[in-house]
Amino acid sequence: MLAANLAADLDAWLRLLGLHDVDDLADAEIDTMRFRLYHLPARLTKHARCRWLRIDSTWPWAKAFTACRQRLTGHPALT
Repeated sequence: MLAANLAADLDAWLRLLGLHDVDDLADAEIDTMRFRLYHLPARLTKHARCRWLRIDSTWPWAKAFTACRQRLTGHPALT
């Protein structure tokens, strides 16, 4: 039960902080989020000690995912 509550909280915070300006994803249900963002067609590659996430440009939610990722990784860490 704790894991399910944690997953629901993380999903809610993702939508609140990262997807607040995307109309179809800001108030989407969990199944919609799973279909559109969590099962993304991408490859994680490593080269020269760097990791690259290669996302297919024809994927309809590629811009929403990259904007959300940039927003969430741009926040400073709380100390």
